[in-house]
Amino acid sequence: MALKLLLDIFADALATGPRPASGISVIHEETIVPTPLEETFAFFSDAVNLEKLTPSWLNFQIRSEGPLKMREGLEIDYAIVLHGFPIPWKTRIDVWEPGVRFVDRQVNGPYVWWHHEHRFEAADGGGTRVIDHVEFVPRLRLFTNRFVRRDVERIFGYRKEALKRIFAEK
Repeated sequence: MALKLLLDIFADALATGPRPASGISVIHEETIVPTPLEETFAFFSDAVNLEKLTPSWLNFQIRSEGPLKMREGLEIDYAIVLHGFPIPWKTRIDVWEPGVRFVDRQVNGPYVWWHHEHRFEAADGGGTRVIDHVEFVPRLRLFTNRFVRRDVERIFGYRKEALKRIFAEK
């Protein structure tokens, strides 16, 4: 209970403002999975599956009470442990277009700015192209950008391999 209270207090201190005019880093990843678009999007429609796509070294946990119905306006509370520090993270689904895309934006958390568009396109052979386009600005960017970018690239490298593994099993 005490940790939850501390995370909630810390979260307020990590509120995100408007999109910065400069200093934005971008990560763009595309992965083709062998499952149809509808099935692939259904997997992403369950917020609990985010844990399957996140490396264990982040100790990622969803703090929001479930079940969570993905929709525009949904806010989801998480907690991660980054380099030994527990960090609260809240995202909001700003765009929800079933079967096409959704966009989550950080409300508070480890970044000054985080905007993640998930797009889905039918691929040859009945598979799905999963496209992740992320804009982010780390806190204390002048000192941390190189390290944070490396971590975000590792996270999305893991995610790409996890997608291939998960959908190969289906």
